[in-house]
Amino acid sequence: MRTVALTFDDGPDPGWTLQILRALARAGARATFFVMASRVVRHPYALAAIRIEGHDVELHCGEHVRHTEAGPEAIDTDTRAALEVLAEHDVRPRRWRTPWGVRAPWTAEIAAAHGLELVGWTADTHDWRGDPAEAMLAAVAADLEPGGVVLMHDGLGPGARRDGCAETVRLIPRLVAHLRERGLEPGLLEVPCTP
Repeated sequence: MRTVALTFDDGPDPGWTLQILRALARAGARATFFVMASRVVRHPYALAAIRIEGHDVELHCGEHVRHTEAGPEAIDTDTRAALEVLAEHDVRPRRWRTPWGVRAPWTAEIAAAHGLELVGWTADTHDWRGDPAEAMLAAVAADLEPGGVVLMHDGLGPGARRDGCAETVRLIPRLVAHLRERGLEPGLLEVPCTP
């Protein structure tokens, strides 16, 4: 497999998700979006745009809470509610990337109860910091391998130190070109990846 999965967390966002979709379309690449159900409720048209463009939608969370800072009942309730919201939009996730990738001892049990595979990443752009696109590409270049998973964000989650996703939008064509120069193809998440 020569694919490297492009993935996005913390959306959908009414502006940034659409700009990222345009950048992906121009680059001829598909991606997997791990969405927050609370934002799907507020921006259903952004979710629809993701699906219309042929990208995959998976679960990030209902509310962006660290599993280690909440009990299993709270996270199970959040997950169940998030899946119900997504089902209302005919989205039935198979994969789950937890907020910040943080897991508690009981996270896997909740995932299994909901039929979800836990997913991580192999290359973290740290785009939430607001670094320039060129710096982000340089930082992840060594981690781009067949079967890899690149973490990016199409929304501003808690702790973001940037005021928008413009550098992530700028990163997409550079990242896609870099992957193709190395004989790799950007695409959808095909296999589970654990951190």
